[in-house]
Amino acid sequence: MSLPIKDDEIDIVIGALHSDLTSFMNAWRPIFSRFHLIIVKDPDLKEELKIPEGFNLDIYKKLDIDRVVGTSTSIIFSGYSCRYFGYLVSRKKYIISVDDDCLPAKDNKGFLVDAVAQHITNLTTPATPFFFNTLYDPFTEGADFVRGYPFSLRSGVTCALSCGLWHNLADYDAPTQALKPEERNSRYVDAVLTVPARTLMPISGINIAFNRDVVGPALLPCLRLAGEGKFRWETMEDIWSGMCVKVICDHLGLGVKTGLPYVWRNDRGDAIASLRKEWEGVKMMEEVVPFFQSLRLPQEATTAEDCVVEVANAVKEKLGSKDPMFARTANAMLDWVKLWKSVGGSSSSPGA
Repeated sequence: MSLPIKDDEIDIVIGALHSDLTSFMNAWRPIFSRFHLIIVKDPDLKEELKIPEGFNLDIYKKLDIDRVVGTSTSIIFSGYSCRYFGYLVSRKKYIISVDDDCLPAKDNKGFLVDAVAQHITNLTTPATPFFFNTLYDPFTEGADFVRGYPFSLRSGVTCALSCGLWHNLADYDAPTQALKPEERNSRYVDAVLTVPARTLMPISGINIAFNRDVVGPALLPCLRLAGEGKFRWETMEDIWSGMCVKVICDHLGLGVKTGLPYVWRNDRGDAIASLRKEWEGVKMMEEVVPFFQSLRLPQEATTAEDCVVEVANAVKEKLGSKDPMFARTANAMLDWVKLWKSVGGSSSSPGA
């Protein structure tokens, strides 16, 4: 499928938490073989990676991570956090992030879903966050603006983030998944929506794409709860990152889309075993959501880096006294901005 941009404007970032990527890579070969891939090996993974030939890729391991970022930073790239290192070292405008336990999905007609093409379509067509269009994304084929939609808002804004969905394992937290152990998501909803401005959402790095030039620094690996594991039910890190980037998109006048494309997500982890680890995060959301809902950034913050600094300062001021974890998170956010400016913003790839 032809894209509205050049193939060399895209990096596909894969966080490798499994050592044998053979079946994963072969399943994605019809789609991924056109693009440059960044594979970041989980620093805690001891086994050597097994990757089939025929792909244009760079692999980053623990030694590469230490060489690029050093060992003094508060940023930890283990587990799912390793994907953020890929965001840091990429030099492409668009990044597609897919986890290594995801396979291509099929649509209602049985055809393979080209997740890259759909993400790029989402990012290269405007978003409409300031007035909700009840006929889904008006820039998709077969849709348009509904009656009463203000013509002054129909040009939309730049879409900076595209959040895909997945089949099979539903995006539940551990308590819900434990109550519905057999439930699986099998519905293919052929729709894309712009998330309204000032509305939060739990973004996950499992299947996303973003414009690195405008929001790259706003996706950050900074919140780490004590005792968290590596499975999807346990980590609050990408949820925190998602709320940060959504607030920042709202402030900068950028859009976020959700819906297509789908991927197929394999079962992973044990919801019952994750309950104890995740409970701290479940409670934390009751304080974090009101904080982000009331957060307003100053007009002087005109870049993603500026905005992350402002969010970090607000976290310190309003949440830091409630739990030392928030103070650590704020410091990590400031470290991330410094790291992005020193590594992520350079003109050449750190792996070159």
